[in-house]
Amino acid sequence: MSVERDIIVGIDAGTSVIKAVAFDLSGHQIAASSVRNTYQMGENGAATQCLMQTWDDCATALRGLAGKIDDYAARVAALAVTAQGDGTWLIDHDGAPVGDAWLWLDARAAPTVTDLAQSPQNRARFEMTGTGLNTCQQGAQIAHMDRHSPEQLDRATTAFHCKDWLFFKLTDVRATDPSEACFTFGDFRTRGYDDTVIDALGLTHRKSLLPRIIDGSQQTFPLTQDAAEMTGLPAGTPVSLGFVDMVMTALGAGVHTGHEGAACSTVGSTGVHMRSVEASDVHLNDEGTGYVICLPCENRVTQVQTNMAATLNLDWLLALAEDLIADLGERPSHADLVARIDVWMTQSKPGALVYHPYISEAGERGPFVDAAARASLIGLNSTHRFPDLVRAVIEGLGMAARDCYAAMGQMPTELRLTGGAARSPALRAVLAAALNIPVRISYREEAGAAGCAMMAAVANGIYPDMDACIAEWTTPLLGEAEQPDPDLATTYDGLFQTYQNSRRALRPIWHGETPKSDT
Repeated sequence: MSVERDIIVGIDAGTSVIKAVAFDLSGHQIAASSVRNTYQMGENGAATQCLMQTWDDCATALRGLAGKIDDYAARVAALAVTAQGDGTWLIDHDGAPVGDAWLWLDARAAPTVTDLAQSPQNRARFEMTGTGLNTCQQGAQIAHMDRHSPEQLDRATTAFHCKDWLFFKLTDVRATDPSEACFTFGDFRTRGYDDTVIDALGLTHRKSLLPRIIDGSQQTFPLTQDAAEMTGLPAGTPVSLGFVDMVMTALGAGVHTGHEGAACSTVGSTGVHMRSVEASDVHLNDEGTGYVICLPCENRVTQVQTNMAATLNLDWLLALAEDLIADLGERPSHADLVARIDVWMTQSKPGALVYHPYISEAGERGPFVDAAARASLIGLNSTHRFPDLVRAVIEGLGMAARDCYAAMGQMPTELRLTGGAARSPALRAVLAAALNIPVRISYREEAGAAGCAMMAAVANGIYPDMDACIAEWTTPLLGEAEQPDPDLATTYDGLFQTYQNSRRALRPIWHGETPKSDT
């Protein structure tokens, strides 16, 4: 008796963890297997990862599902893969790695980014890609390599991103997807490479490194025999190349459900803020920042702004409390302090302080890019206590989210939330009032893996199109809309003006410049 193929596996290879998540054909999560990821930090801002170790860890995660699901291998109908974005993963003619990968965390390309940003061609590049230059991007990294270590590129024949490398190991196909190809080297309107962009990066002579572009919601490739032996899955299993993890997470969490004006924020260590729009409706800001990333939906893209630090700000504040209490006795757990956040919020006054959440040593990247940006607290006096600081930090996250969405043009009409911090009622109330729109939680556990699994579901004909898949996999997992408090929204309108004005005024100070006197 044959076993029904009723499972789709989504692979999400993040910076810290590689996950293999099994879903049934209706989108219900069945089981997950994960392996801790490893990368190395080096001199001059280097952040690298071993390609073969990443592939081995991916295969281990896939094999791990066998112990959790009966008849696992025989039931798998399809695979799909997404992964951490940006970065540069080089291979040679034989498919062997050319050194370790440069991750999105790698900062070595900073001098090259500064030079490219000052080029007269940079605005034209931005208007094609919709994406500001950043050291994390493959285009900037390859341009830096071309200037300082061209022999590395001379040995390479293909430049991958992380998910492209894993897809190659699964299928022996050299390819990338429209999302990463276009925000780095192409035009989001055509979903193809663009010579103007490649020339603006000074990489016309390296164009042969760029692999072909495929859409994993329309085309699959068979699992090779070698990959089958590594993963424990049948050779020939169809594999889809997903889009970049950021947009897969947003797709799985509800950035696009057929409701115009919806947006999705992932509130984790970093903050990712995304709107789904028609390609013709993209708003390109004067600062030249953010991303435009294609969705696996006809003529739709996401506009993206990302905060370098979101809950990292709370982690910092709570760590101060942990250390202080530990000096007086037993150290509380981080979870104990997190559980008190909503209580502290009730003990503080809204809008009393202004906090800029630029706690990362790398500065800020959305909605402005400035490596020198630093956190600040404005309005403090002797009556303020710890609950006031907690509220200020959380309100700072709300102001940062509004700052990001304002840079994308028209404000969204509803916000969908994912990430661990979205479980906090206080944070949701602040975000709803800061943007003055309803907020809904996505209850999808592994949104990134689900997003790429959805692409495989469409590619293999389980759904006629992505909208039909979204209606069953995503929309039912959205919670009830939580309306903004009108009085709090009014308070935050005034707070936001102060937030923006003060962060602009602080910029010269971050750079050690002397403020101009009014006299």
